[in-house]
Amino acid sequence: MKKLTLPLSQDEIDNLNAGESVLLSGFIYTARDCAHKRLYEMISKGEKLPLDLHNQTIYYAGPCPTPEGKACGSCGPTTSSRMEKYAPTMLENGLKCIIGKGEIGKNTIQAVIDTKAVYFCAIGGAGAYYGNCVKKNTLIAFEDLLSEAIYEFDVVDFPVIVGIDNHGGTIFNK
Repeated sequence: MKKLTLPLSQDEIDNLNAGESVLLSGFIYTARDCAHKRLYEMISKGEKLPLDLHNQTIYYAGPCPTPEGKACGSCGPTTSSRMEKYAPTMLENGLKCIIGKGEIGKNTIQAVIDTKAVYFCAIGGAGAYYGNCVKKNTLIAFEDLLSEAIYEFDVVDFPVIVGIDNHGGTIFNK
């Protein structure tokens, strides 16, 4: 199992292959449907984003409330296909890693390949485990969206599988 520290270098991304298990440490941002819609609209209008997407990792998740004594509540992955309308634009604007659940659409797959990015799969039903990988949790933007706001997570040994690599390799039956 590879252990990698975010943000990933282009060489590290280029050397990932579909099906590999990876433990990520470093900073990731959460963003679900509503946050993606706002970011997409801001990009479309040429507005400054509340975070720099360049070389960053977005986790399709909305954390549950944080219990006493923890950095984060449960935070399982959201179905990735729900971001299909927005993901190619995010990748074209510098995003390098996506973490989500399940298959992604053909437009996002092509954007992953074209932008030399990577799509990581997180395990559905493992939200409590993922929450325990979060060592620090900071609200970044869109507080009014509550759990769908954008949070910055400092994670340690966050387990994922390379779902789509930037060479077009996939774990999905296509």
